[in-house]
Amino acid sequence: MLVLRLLNVVAPAYFLCISLVTFVLQIFLFIPSMFRDPSTTPLFSPALLHGALFLFLSANALGNYVLVIQSSPEDLGKGLNLGEGAEVVVDWLDGSRSPGSALPSTHFCRLCARVTQRHDHHCFFTGNCIGSRNMRNFIMFCLYTSLACLDSLVAGMAYISAALSMSFANPLAFLTLLPHSISQFFSGALLSSEMFVILMLYLWLGIGLACAGFCCHQMLLILRGQTRYQVRKGMVVRARPWRENLQEVFGKRWLLGLLIPVLNVGNDYRRQKEK
Repeated sequence: MLVLRLLNVVAPAYFLCISLVTFVLQIFLFIPSMFRDPSTTPLFSPALLHGALFLFLSANALGNYVLVIQSSPEDLGKGLNLGEGAEVVVDWLDGSRSPGSALPSTHFCRLCARVTQRHDHHCFFTGNCIGSRNMRNFIMFCLYTSLACLDSLVAGMAYISAALSMSFANPLAFLTLLPHSISQFFSGALLSSEMFVILMLYLWLGIGLACAGFCCHQMLLILRGQTRYQVRKGMVVRARPWRENLQEVFGKRWLLGLLIPVLNVGNDYRRQKEK
């Protein structure tokens, strides 16, 4: 438990550090290197379009990251008024739900010390639980983080290609770039800044693919009306049309949330159904 609590503090700091490094490299290294002659650069040059795209992706990723933390799941256990020695409290602390509990699809998180509705999982990179209130923002955070990393990967490869006068037309060139660069770095033929960018290329590739895979897996669970916690515990859920499952998470204003970071409106559909 101590290791998990430490990871819950270190992981968000690691994400913010990587985000800051990526922003600095893009703004002060990659984008300026795309300008050959700034005085004659047209209005819609590739460098300006790339800079606008990166800022759009970064703003959405960081904006949804903040909203995931801000709209953390509500602690349903505060209104239970349970005694310290009650059996149901033991069930919550054990990570399971009492058979007679009046709160279905809930889970007690040891790290957050709260009972969350439609608990999916605990995200260490946000230091927060993911539930019904912030699921949409979490998916948008994963999506735009993946796109921002892949965008930085492409820009970094273009920079390295120009700096080292090499081509990535052959897919094997990227696979052999790291061991070849390490040997050149220790021989003094490669600058430390260029070696740092090469290491970041592989980091961006790993984070981008991981976030993209996680986002696709999460979307599949949403279409089926399930959460990761329900799948892990083998809970049976009521079958519903996939459109209702999507609307419950993304709401009717899904296009607005796709373009700009906004608070989760996924519960609007549920409230309309209850009325």
